[in-house]
Parts: sequence; C-alpha cells; structure tokens
Amino acid sequence: MDNFAFLLHPLDVSYLANWLPLGRFFPATALEKFFSLLPPFRLSHITGIRSPHNEVEGWFFVCPLTSARMLQLPPEKAQKKIIAAGKMAEKNGAKILGLGAFTSVVGDAGITVAKALNIPVTTGNSYTVATAVEALLKAAQLMGIDLHRAEVTVVGASGSIGRVCALLLARKTRYLNLVGRNRLALERVAGEIMYDCGLAVKVFSRPEQILPESDLVLTVTAAVDCVIPPFLLKPGAVVCDVARPRDVSQQVARERDDVLVIEGGLVEVPGEVDFGFDFGLPSGLAYACMAETMILALERRYESFTLGREISLAQVEEIAALAAKHGFKLAALRSFGRPVTEETVARIRERAKKVAGF
Repeated sequence: MDNFAFLLHPLDVSYLANWLPLGRFFPATALEKFFSLLPPFRLSHITGIRSPHNEVEGWFFVCPLTSARMLQLPPEKAQKKIIAAGKMAEKNGAKILGLGAFTSVVGDAGITVAKALNIPVTTGNSYTVATAVEALLKAAQLMGIDLHRAEVTVVGASGSIGRVCALLLARKTRYLNLVGRNRLALERVAGEIMYDCGLAVKVFSRPEQILPESDLVLTVTAAVDCVIPPFLLKPGAVVCDVARPRDVSQQVARERDDVLVIEGGLVEVPGEVDFGFDFGLPSGLAYACMAETMILALERRYESFTLGREISLAQVEEIAALAAKHGFKLAALRSFGRPVTEETVARIRERAKKVAGF
C-alpha cells in the first residue's frame, strides 16, 4: 500500500504529558531536558485515508524537542535529531516524510534532512499557503469585509509561508502591508509583488505599527512566544493564525469579543481517517502541512515537493489542485478550538459596531 510518515514534536512543555503520563509530576525545565535526551520514536499508525483514486496508510513519528529547545540548539544538532527520526521512518517502510511545525523551520527548512535520507521530504508549506489564504478570504466574506477596501496585513511576510501568502493576497486586494523583522527580505517581497501584479505595498518592522489599522491579518511567524496581544487589533478585524505555536495570544479570546481569530491550515481528510493519536483536532481534520504529505502519497508523487525557503505560486496552485482531486477541502472555520458559527460571526460584528461607536 502507498504510505507516508509525518514528524511531530511537542510545541512546548505542556504537550509532553501526552507522551509522558508521569510528566506532570516533574518541574517543566527538568521534564523538557529529559525528553530532549530521548531518541525519536514512532507514535501511531494512521489508517482510513481514502480518495476516489487511492488509499494510503501512514505513521506519526516524534522528534523529542520542543520549539524553544530547537531554537536554543545549534541547527546541526536539531537537524541530527530530525534526521534520526527520518531514518526510523525509512526503516519502518515509509515512502515519503513530512516535516511538522519547527522541524520544517530549523536550519535550511528541510534541505539538509532530505539529503541525509533515502526517501523524499516535504515541509507541507505549499498546501499550508493555499488553505491559509482560502480560510482568510472565507472569514472576510462572513464578516462582510470588502477586499478592495480592506487594509490587509501579513505578519511574518519575510518567511517562506508569509512571502507566498503575500504574493497571493496581492492579487486580490488593493491595500497590502508586510510585517517582519528582516527589512531587506521584506523589501524583496515587496519588489516581487510590484513585478508580479503592479501593487505597491507598505513594509513595517513591528506589528504595532500597522495592526491597529488592519481589517484582515494573516500571521505566520516562527516565534516561540505570542506576537499579537489583544490591544493591537482593530474592532471587527479578522486574524488568520497559521503559526504553531500560535502567534495570537489566548488573551484575545478572553478580552476581545469584537474580533474574529481563526485557525489557518485546517482541512478535512477524505475517508474515515484514524490517526491513532489525539493531537487536539476534531475527528477527520488535519493540518494542511500533514495533508500535503498524504496528498503526495495518494498521488504516488514520491518527491521532495516543498523544501527550503523559496515556494513558488505554481507549487501552491498544483498542490491545491491535487488536494481537490483527492477530496481534501478546507475545514469549517475554528477559533481557539471552537467552531465559528453564524451566531458567532453575528455577535462579533455587532460588538465591533458598538466598540467602534457606530
């Protein structure tokens, strides 16, 4: 049977209890250090992924490093752990490996890992881009936001995912802003956009410089801590948070009932999938980065489809077409783990009007 493997890791110490039931009895720092000393391991067997054209199985493997730990280590040491997990997937019979969360960020975004393995590797970022933009546009429509009048902002636009999201959004809006720490990289993205569709965009080094004026925000940084607190957001704004760990503070859910924050990159998987492990999503849903690996296996495209920090619009369009072919589709919108209903949207819109004084 066609198959795949996907690499997980704990985003922070709180996730470790899922793998170490006794972990709650130990101090967080000691637990994180102990876990990082463990070898990679196989977590679960994935079954039930069926499209009209094929059926595949897969496996979750775990790299025992938190996001913070990966950033603290020299890139080559983190990559060594990731490669070890990839070797395990090879021995298990996997035909392609997907990199999840920070395993697709450290070092050169998968290139070194792919060279060290005998199976292809993908970061899943192409399909993540496609679904993130689709989710943002769907939420904008629900909130009644006119794309041609809206201030649209991409936070993390100098990164691989943010850059291509910005290129896609530039074709759909008149007012686009880019935020990122690397000013030179932002200027390059702005130049690409000008060349591609003639749109002049504004660039900012800090979110607080533009978020209070932004109607639509797509955020996808590689930050360990939250970068968007409650006070920065405009009443009635829509924020699509693609980052893992999240860019948007949980305080927003508690303090801002006048904005809509959605989780980007969630898709419905065709068939009756059983992941063999609960990673916090409703039954049948997966992150787009995971889904890209599944799609390639279903298509029997055993190749390193998305690697490195340069993603093309052609890649995004191709993987989106393959996803549709095999029955993957954007999941119903969710906000901080809860479904976004018509009633939710109506409450947010009404509250936003009151806060704005209309």
